[in-house]
Amino acid sequence: MVTLRDIKPLDDKSLEEIGFTWHTDSDGSKYIADKLVEITHEEAEAYYEAVNELYDMYAEAAEFVIDNDLFFELGIPFNLIEMIKKSWENDVHWHVYGRFDLAGGVGGDPIKLIEFNADTPTSLFETAVLQWALLKYNDMNENEQFNNVYDAVRENFRRLITLFDDPEKFDELYDGWKILFSSVEGNTEEEVTTRLLQQIATDAGFATAFEFIQNVRFGDEEICDANDNPYEYWFKLYPFEDIAHDEPELATMLTNIMQNQKAILLNPPYTLLFQSKGMMKILCDLFPDSPYLLRTSFEPLDVKCVEKPVFGREGANTKILSKTGEVLKANDGPYGNYKKVYQEYVEFSKDVHGNKYQAGVFFAYEACGLGYRRGGDILDNMSKFVGHVLVG
Repeated sequence: MVTLRDIKPLDDKSLEEIGFTWHTDSDGSKYIADKLVEITHEEAEAYYEAVNELYDMYAEAAEFVIDNDLFFELGIPFNLIEMIKKSWENDVHWHVYGRFDLAGGVGGDPIKLIEFNADTPTSLFETAVLQWALLKYNDMNENEQFNNVYDAVRENFRRLITLFDDPEKFDELYDGWKILFSSVEGNTEEEVTTRLLQQIATDAGFATAFEFIQNVRFGDEEICDANDNPYEYWFKLYPFEDIAHDEPELATMLTNIMQNQKAILLNPPYTLLFQSKGMMKILCDLFPDSPYLLRTSFEPLDVKCVEKPVFGREGANTKILSKTGEVLKANDGPYGNYKKVYQEYVEFSKDVHGNKYQAGVFFAYEACGLGYRRGGDILDNMSKFVGHVLVG
């Protein structure tokens, strides 16, 4: 059972003052819950250990996929394969951050992997900034949470230069390399998330700039802003699979840029392997005894299961199936043409009202921060963000 603590919600004006404008959902309900999930220090440590172990498993599985040419099984677009291989070969293609979605972890419920948002994860602002604001506004100890996302991502930006060395060596190694940050114009949440990442990179010591994706200029040699200034790094909050399908010429140019070693993409193309839900089938094959994995297959299972597209967001095109294949619940969406995976069903942890909670744990070199989504059987774009507080 999920234990909750009532708090005073931040009003819309206060949220907007800190840059958070997507506070109200389309039905008029508030996106940020007026409660916190209470977790123990032991539960926080269990999340930390689980996510660190899962990331190591994903890295081993990615090597297995590349060595055995299993890209088709994961639904990877053919025009991204060379880019993925190239980014995997060299440590300079550093994974800045991702978010693991997990069932359980509270009230004695075991932690189970639901998926890994490794390429374009959102809810960064909510986890890294808003949770601190909620605790402060309610006169609570801001340090009583499993949350050092901002600092962890900042240190991971430094590792773009220091790699596995001490990130404190950044200042002596940095030689003016610049990062261009981009998102799609018109999507406020993605823009704010991207600008937050830009601020974190600036705090890390990088020279940075922002440009909407449609204004970025690409060639076989360089990635430039609208004023033709070149950049050594390009961060885009735009899914690689969308680039492959909607912008195939861009996929070709980015491959050439990587081969010419003219720029580094963030997050790296190999994170698309992690992003594919098909990877969870590979994980089950490689780590059959892991306590964190749910049975997953490319074929319907003989138990109650969840059908998901290998690429998709916010519960779109997700179905819950009975053990006989009957559709118990389903969400529509734009991802129906992707290959499907079937994952053993697991109940999310519940509160006394029957609301269900999915944990989101960010990873930046190590597990670094926790937040929750509250909703029903399928967590969709109407789910609510719920912060947390450590107790005991």
